[in-house]
Amino acid sequence: MRYDDRRAAGRLLAGRLEELRGRDVVVLGLPRGGVPVAAEVARRLGAPLDVLVVRKLGVPGQPEWGFGAIGEHGVRVLNRDVIDAAGLNAGEREAVEEAERGELERRVRSYRQERAALPVTGRTAVVVDDGLATGATAEAACRVVRDQGAARIVLAVPVGASHSVARLRRVADDVVCPHTHRVLGSVGAWYRDFAQVSDAEVTSLLASAARATPRSRAEPSPEAPAQPQPQPQPQPTGHASPSDREVRIPAAGARVGARLVVPDGASAAVAFAHGSGSSRHSPRNRYVATALNRAGLATLLLDLLTDDEAHDRHNVFDILLLARRLHAASVWLRGETGLPVAYFGASTGAAAALEAAALSGSDVRSVVSRGGRPDLATPAALTRLRAPTLLIVGSRDTQVLSLNRLAADRMHCEHRIAVVPGATHLFEEPGTLTTVAELARDWFTTHLDRPTTGTPRRSA
Repeated sequence: MRYDDRRAAGRLLAGRLEELRGRDVVVLGLPRGGVPVAAEVARRLGAPLDVLVVRKLGVPGQPEWGFGAIGEHGVRVLNRDVIDAAGLNAGEREAVEEAERGELERRVRSYRQERAALPVTGRTAVVVDDGLATGATAEAACRVVRDQGAARIVLAVPVGASHSVARLRRVADDVVCPHTHRVLGSVGAWYRDFAQVSDAEVTSLLASAARATPRSRAEPSPEAPAQPQPQPQPQPTGHASPSDREVRIPAAGARVGARLVVPDGASAAVAFAHGSGSSRHSPRNRYVATALNRAGLATLLLDLLTDDEAHDRHNVFDILLLARRLHAASVWLRGETGLPVAYFGASTGAAAALEAAALSGSDVRSVVSRGGRPDLATPAALTRLRAPTLLIVGSRDTQVLSLNRLAADRMHCEHRIAVVPGATHLFEEPGTLTTVAELARDWFTTHLDRPTTGTPRRSA
């Protein structure tokens, strides 16, 4: 199927996003070609429109061959495979980025015409482009709004390469693409009219949308929370403005990066251990962490390996090393915040969380595993564990579900396996990650003040 033009594509795309009508949504178009598409989406959803400026980093002499992309607020996404294939050195990469950074800042000033960027914190951000080829630009865009605190990110494109769509599902909470193709070719080939969009057209569309959108619709409304998102229990107003900062933590022979968020009046802190191939920027863990913050829990999203260490697959599966790092981070977290500590682990990070919680004197209040591999923890740790443990697994993740059941049979602590209907390993299906966040929130708050010793209990 070919689209008549970008506006026709936007109208069809809006139909696939109809469930977002009436919710707290902001539509963000990628310039230039994504803005006409986004304008139609925003108009039909009755949502505010803004621009999200990102720039491709092209290989010198071959600018269409992108080795990465940059976005506002210093975001940078690199494709190591292209960098290696092109033989680019650091100086060449920095020169390209410096030039593109200047163009990015110029476009921001030109497009917004001194209007402030629409806030995305706590809202559903719909990131729109006219097509998805390599996906580097879209990935940079998603990371920009993630860092700005969006509660949910929906990447919406009329057409895309199937491999890029699959990869971007790891970055966005949802990807809506009506037409995917194994061999895409150029994006323009899927439009009858693919005329270049000018800066003036982008500016005009944004100005028209700003005039048409009442102020009340451009600002977050407490009556229309971003959807879907966990529904936390009522909480003090102070939790709405948490302390949020990047930190470096000494942990078992390394200094690891982490993001610490502490709501006012926080009652406990949850340290996150991500899975193999992920990082503290994992969109799924950040989604869960935001839900916990709203419930008055502090969160520490951390990398258990340095960048150099992460390239060695042996380190990625060295559960005992990861557990030592997590334990050291929890000691730091307890000292920094004065709060009791719990663990949230995903994939291999769940095994590290269980190992760390089983260490003598760890005093970890509870553990939650999402799609975890508790079977990778040592049998001795599973037997010794006393922290109440919740194992969350998707019903369609059958192999991992079996492994969780085998690991649970070794546990003598209070524990429960929660099976999320219809979910696969990454909980990509609509509503499944919300269920994870709710289960984790309830488990942590319920076991906040319980001791980790005494008579073990098994939950059904």
